[in-house]
Amino acid sequence: MRLLELQNVEAVYHRVVTAVQGISLAVPQGAIVALLGTNGAGKTTTLRAISGFIGLDDARVTEGTVLLAGERIENLAPHRVTARGVALVPERNKVFENLTVEENLQAVVARRGARFARERVYELFPALARLRRREAGYLSGGERQMLAIGAALACAPRLLLVDELSQGLAPLLVDELMRRLLAIRAETGISMLLVEQNAQVALDVADYAYVMENGRIVLDGTPQRLRGHQDIQEFYLGGAGRRRSYRDVKQYRRSRRWYG
Repeated sequence: MRLLELQNVEAVYHRVVTAVQGISLAVPQGAIVALLGTNGAGKTTTLRAISGFIGLDDARVTEGTVLLAGERIENLAPHRVTARGVALVPERNKVFENLTVEENLQAVVARRGARFARERVYELFPALARLRRREAGYLSGGERQMLAIGAALACAPRLLLVDELSQGLAPLLVDELMRRLLAIRAETGISMLLVEQNAQVALDVADYAYVMENGRIVLDGTPQRLRGHQDIQEFYLGGAGRRRSYRDVKQYRRSRRWYG
């Protein structure tokens, strides 16, 4: 069963700037799906289109549909999307810096079972339990990311959207956070859509992945298929030498076949 499905979605900023075009992807119930791409590819816009926050940026979904368990949710206000069971973990550890850890968790939109979920957050992230009275502004980057994930989980979502979890964090901490996400999925059956530049990290935990560039999906498949794809190896998995776009890599390979 597909919990989330995007069908030919187009999103436009300020009524003139098209950020994503014809995006189609799906997140099955209980699956972890990765959306890979470089800065400016349209990944964050896609998450904001799903979560409703795109409307706060003078933007909207102008074509296509966003379906959550078969219900259309495109262009709904963020609180209405959250009430339907979608929680966003934004990039750059956006938390309420002047509130304590405990107050951050209490500030999220409450849903049935949220109180239990908050206590479970402390079990999943013991460091937060020890720091529950500390203001979030004094937390380390990793602790803030834990808090951001915990605040999203405290909404008791059925779909978790995670934007650039690895950004600015040490590799060992990223690995630990990814293990926590796997544990959360195993325990709760929650579905996840992970936006990541770090393809290595994302493909280690994902059941399926999409590659996005210039506002479009250019490739998709299982982690095994993508790891074996030579173009993806060159650009995303460290074999390219210098960084080029996925399209540049494909054009280069076509020229080699043409002239070779």
